[in-house]
Amino acid sequence: MGKSLYRSYRSKSFDEIIGQDHITTVLKNALKNDSVSHAYLLSGPRGVGKTSTARILAHAVNEISYEGENINLDIIEIDGASNRRIDEVREIRERVHIAPVAGKYKVYIIDEVHMLTKEAFNALLKTLEEPPAHVIFILATTESHKIPETILSRCIRLNFKPIENDALAKHLKSIAKTEKIVISDEAIDVIAHHGRGSFRDAISLLEQVKFINEKIEIDDVNMMLGMASETLIDQIISGVSASDLQGIRDSLQRAYESGANESILSSQISSKFRDLMTDDSSPISQNKLLSGSKDLLGVAGSINPRIELELCLSGLVIDDIRVSQNIIIPKQSEKKAKVSTSE
Repeated sequence: MGKSLYRSYRSKSFDEIIGQDHITTVLKNALKNDSVSHAYLLSGPRGVGKTSTARILAHAVNEISYEGENINLDIIEIDGASNRRIDEVREIRERVHIAPVAGKYKVYIIDEVHMLTKEAFNALLKTLEEPPAHVIFILATTESHKIPETILSRCIRLNFKPIENDALAKHLKSIAKTEKIVISDEAIDVIAHHGRGSFRDAISLLEQVKFINEKIEIDDVNMMLGMASETLIDQIISGVSASDLQGIRDSLQRAYESGANESILSSQISSKFRDLMTDDSSPISQNKLLSGSKDLLGVAGSINPRIELELCLSGLVIDDIRVSQNIIIPKQSEKKAKVSTSE
């Protein structure tokens, strides 16, 4: 079984970490000045290099090379999601006093540390308060707000940021060239954008499309992701602008026939609405764009997303149709008044 692209291109040195210079600079200087802390908290979105950075740091403090697959007895990785109880943390407390086998430090990497129970955090706190000189803790999390302040205050906190699209696209092109994947720049840009700042997610998407065609174009990526083409999105926007109900329905139907997913389609339309809000020449009013963006948020969680999406867009143009046809719908209070008069 072949190795996945993400594992093959996992960073193995600080210089290979993408888009996190503010963190790698701090860690390299700490190593240079022999001032590495006893506890770090790496927080940020998924797939941006937290675990890779933890492993690189763990190997660097022990002055051993990191090849990605080697196992070292002085570097212990723990999954906080499956080892979240107090018993597991107590076991760590009992073992931290044992000296490293070969290196200078024994390094504990606890991934998804926010999953620990309250009791487990309390047990971990005891160790963080008075750690042995030969122990370093590297905690990683995507949800730092769930970690107690008592733990946060005893760690050097390093906040990872989403990787910028340009940097992500550049790296994807480099990987595609190395792997001999023929893909257009437009298709790369769509994958980078859909990766939403996550290196791992973007690489996984590239791996999914690499066998679709001899040369991968933007339509291939759109089909795989369940996205509609820009042309269809523009046609839907034009339908809203022209208060063309039938045009909107026809465009939505063409989008579905091309393989578009309702939730992703609603996200594409919402993104277009947000862009138009800052466009002074927008053919759609600000109020309508704002109302439409809010309504589209409910499509993904709807029981019937397809109907919900059509209703959201139809609702934006029905009032315009009524006005253009001079159809006046009396208010509820006016209806009641008429009934009373007739009686």
